[in-house]
Amino acid sequence: MGLNVYLAGEIHTDWRDQIIDGAQGLDVTFSGPVTDHAASDDCGVAILGAEENKFWHDRKGALLNGIRTRKALDDADIVVVRFGDKYKQWNAAFDAGYAAALGKSLVILQPEDHDHALKEVDAAASAVARDPSEVVEILRYVLTGQLPG
Repeated sequence: MGLNVYLAGEIHTDWRDQIIDGAQGLDVTFSGPVTDHAASDDCGVAILGAEENKFWHDRKGALLNGIRTRKALDDADIVVVRFGDKYKQWNAAFDAGYAAALGKSLVILQPEDHDHALKEVDAAASAVARDPSEVVEILRYVLTGQLPG
């Protein structure tokens, strides 16, 4: 029983790498957004042509990223959404809502001081984790039924 896990949300820290490294040996395939910020922002104009107005520039990129994101979320068994400390991750909120609407198992990864702000998102989740290592242990348990060490 392998798992497809989509790692959504904050792109400014190495939390994805921590989860991927910690899950070595487990039957898990990971996917996620384009984490190169410039490539993600500029994909629309790079492929479909330049825009003078920043709104349309951003919109082209958002629409192309949306195709990629919806496909990956549709294919996921579990969606892990990281809400970081510094940045407003509106895309993370979209990913969480979309995954919940699809009935996907949702794991939220957030610092404790976000609990109140994310209470509705957390209510839709199967688990709320504080650290990437907890996400790894959730994946291990789901796949093997084994508790941590």
